Amino acid sequence: MTASGGARLRTSGVTMARATAILATIRTSAAILMRPPRRTPARLIPIWRRLCISVVLTGCVVLLSMALFDAPIFELVSGQPGWLFEVFDAITDFGRSSWVLVPVGGLIILITVLASPAVDGVTRAVVAAVVVRLGYVFVAVGLPGLIVTIGKRLIGRVRPSALGPFAYDPFSWRSDFASLPSGQATTAFAVLVAIGTLVPRARPFLWTFAVVIAISRVIVGAHFLSDVIAGAVFGAFGALWVRDWFAVRRLGFHVGADGEVHVNPGPSWRRVKRVAHALLPQ
Repeated sequence: MTASGGARLRTSGVTMARATAILATIRTSAAILMRPPRRTPARLIPIWRRLCISVVLTGCVVLLSMALFDAPIFELVSGQPGWLFEVFDAITDFGRSSWVLVPVGGLIILITVLASPAVDGVTRAVVAAVVVRLGYVFVAVGLPGLIVTIGKRLIGRVRPSALGPFAYDPFSWRSDFASLPSGQATTAFAVLVAIGTLVPRARPFLWTFAVVIAISRVIVGAHFLSDVIAGAVFGAFGALWVRDWFAVRRLGFHVGADGEVHVNPGPSWRRVKRVAHALLPQ
């Protein structure tokens, strides 16, 4: 065998070993995420019980909006100046889940590829902490969005049009009958809860972002007011449910003695940057 042939075989072997390690990491991560809780904390009240009153009140607000506000607001925004529509039409695009899921998912894949099994224990701990937090954001934003994408087509409420706010075509799977709930509002408020939980200082900006996205969906005529209210509540509820799922498995969160969910201590930003620098090819 020639030297070049031997080098190719070694390179191929290294590549196969890395691919095997990546697949093993993915399987292990999925198993950890889906495993039963180590023990269900009795002091943690289930999310549906904690928020049941809020959900009932939201349902009443949605029905009130359908009856009193949806049609008048649609007529109001229909007469808006063209420049205002163009501004909010550009803004509303940032409510798409891809703006969050693509970079977060890409970071998870990149870290998985770069993290060699040979790294030291401290590096593995830092990488694990970062991936768990990124994984939480990905699931907390992606899962409610996926459920809404399917659910609103099954509900089949018409988007704002001359048909009015009470036209439905359930199970039609038509985009013009996919208004309730708003997908962008769901994503915006899921992002608010998910990232705001991990980075409290970002909450004022995230609140502004979520509210502006929700308003933009009404102004561009993509949704009724009741659609964005329902989507906002579902997005926040879904992100909190995912947070609790992680917490009872002690993945990035834990249930404290007070019965509340708290973020686990994580590596400092300085240590994260040091590990990232070590993992990146020089």
